Amino acid sequence: MEEVASTELWTNGWAWFAAAVALGILELFAPGFILLGFAIGAGVVGILLGIGGPVSTFLAGSFATTFLLFALFSLVGWLVMRRVAGVRHGQVKVWETDINDD
Repeated sequence: MEEVASTELWTNGWAWFAAAVALGILELFAPGFILLGFAIGAGVVGILLGIGGPVSTFLAGSFATTFLLFALFSLVGWLVMRRVAGVRHGQVKVWETDINDD
């Protein structure tokens, strides 16, 4: 049985890697780990599609499944980044002087 190569862009691992790199670069201009979470999700989906095998075939068969896994991995990546390097508890800026004080 011959395997037919899919021409859909979302089934190619390199396209997901390119999206991950682009989102990672855009994160430099919009900090907050939001785009970095999407970059992590795209990278994981790219790895799954790049490995091949039954997982890759399953993902390539359904855009909805691929996008759902991308969204889930993005959410997990964002939550991990927020946990590791996000908001620090107890870090409050205390102003000693006011710009209007003479």
